Amino acid sequence: MTVTPNSEKNNLHPRNLHRSRYDFELLISNCPELKTYVATNIHGIETIDFSNPDAVKMLNKALLQTYYGIQNWDIPKNYLCPPIPGRTDYIHYLADLLAETNNGNIPVGSSVLGLDIGTGANCIYPILGNAIYDWSFVGTDIDEKAIQNCSKIIEGNPKLIESISLQQQTESRFIFKNIIIPEDRFTFTMCNPPFHASAPDAKQSTVRKVSNLNPKEKKTTNPVLNFGGQNAELWCNGGEIGFITQMIYESAKYAMQCQWFTTLVSKRENLSSIYKTLNKVNAASIRTIDMAQGQKTSRIVAWTFLSEPEQMAWKI
Repeated sequence: MTVTPNSEKNNLHPRNLHRSRYDFELLISNCPELKTYVATNIHGIETIDFSNPDAVKMLNKALLQTYYGIQNWDIPKNYLCPPIPGRTDYIHYLADLLAETNNGNIPVGSSVLGLDIGTGANCIYPILGNAIYDWSFVGTDIDEKAIQNCSKIIEGNPKLIESISLQQQTESRFIFKNIIIPEDRFTFTMCNPPFHASAPDAKQSTVRKVSNLNPKEKKTTNPVLNFGGQNAELWCNGGEIGFITQMIYESAKYAMQCQWFTTLVSKRENLSSIYKTLNKVNAASIRTIDMAQGQKTSRIVAWTFLSEPEQMAWKI
């Protein structure tokens, strides 16, 4: 008897377009270059080699072309290549959060302004948020080359030009300082913070991931991770908890200029410390939204300094 894996990814958000198995025939019709990387696995199912960074990048190109109208997208070699389904989930859960104080309606249109901290060279959150809900974004990063590549993506897709602006963070020890100015009013901020505390930690994790993807391959001490990543994308002093703690303390200085501050949190054991810090800065409301993609579990932590009436009065 042949066992056919479930084609429905039930752990993704209900509105996520990628809950079903990838339709490679459709994807290849929109992005013929993808065909080179598609093969049939032992279950008789078409797939790609997810340990191959070139295959992953080409899959992303095809998904963005097919479902989000992005015709020109590329990233420099070794920069983070994000998995589209998981990134889409973050956008959908943000939409649900905003709907709670908008009479149950998901806010759409350019009046919704998001701030993407660490947008990387891929610009993926602004692209998806704009494509799905027509939101506007400011994308920031400390890496000049990343900002330049995002600018190239925006220029290559004219519909993004009026919706996404970019700003380089020139002081790496700050997150919101230098970015949020007195007249700014953001609907939300979002962030996928650096996960590791040092370069050796990041390298060790990469070795494990590559080994898990290809257990029969000979182990290497200098692996190329399928999703890539530069230093600033993968690690910072203090790791995830250090970055998020800094973000929380800074957010208190801009309490009335943003409806919701949010961040991904990969390590569940960091939640207790995060909650303590949020209580120290007197956050009015704290939310934790669980997410799961495949075998990976993550969550969004969101906080606001606004009362519920203040949130409902926020114009979006």
